[in-house]
Amino acid sequence: MPANRSPKAPITCVVADDHPALVEAISVLLSANGIDVVARASDGAEALAAIGMHTPTVAVLDLVMPNLGGIEVARLVQELSPDTATILYTDHGERELLVEAVDAGIRGFVRKEETLDELLRAVERAAAGATYVDPLLAPTLVRGSAARPMIALSPREREILSLLADGKTNDEVGQVLHISADTVRTYLRRAMRKLAADNRTHAVAIALRESFIT
Repeated sequence: MPANRSPKAPITCVVADDHPALVEAISVLLSANGIDVVARASDGAEALAAIGMHTPTVAVLDLVMPNLGGIEVARLVQELSPDTATILYTDHGERELLVEAVDAGIRGFVRKEETLDELLRAVERAAAGATYVDPLLAPTLVRGSAARPMIALSPREREILSLLADGKTNDEVGQVLHISADTVRTYLRRAMRKLAADNRTHAVAIALRESFIT
């Protein structure tokens, strides 16, 4: 997410849920706290179109929506608007689902049983480039991974690291994947943050060591 965003820059947000009353409640709360809700959507296709149009700082996505679910939208957003942080607002907490969401690039997980204040906190953290995981969901995410914290690189991040490991430059990676060099750098920064790497060489070394790439 945009690590270099000025602290005073306004946070913009798209809110997507197929329950109009919930969308209204979320939008009112965010607006009251200085967050600019630039669009509201009632299904996944509308959400994706709104994100493409407004490129918001954050998108709040319901897990289950008509046309496209929140995870599918988040996965497409990685290509459409890679600087947009996505937050999954859900009443489901199965580990497989959460791991899939992490792979899709989702930066925040909030249960619908929580107060809307928790969602506000997640939006603010995601806008600052951090991750927010509901305390009751966190143990589910790390279960079965006692050896080391779960690191979930997206398929695109793995592709980029693999091409960098082959000695390609950012421009060459962009040409291979048909994306801009700036987009390559955005994915690389994400991967470095997830791997706690100091630079691209360090990120590639960690990815090779942990068998994320070969």
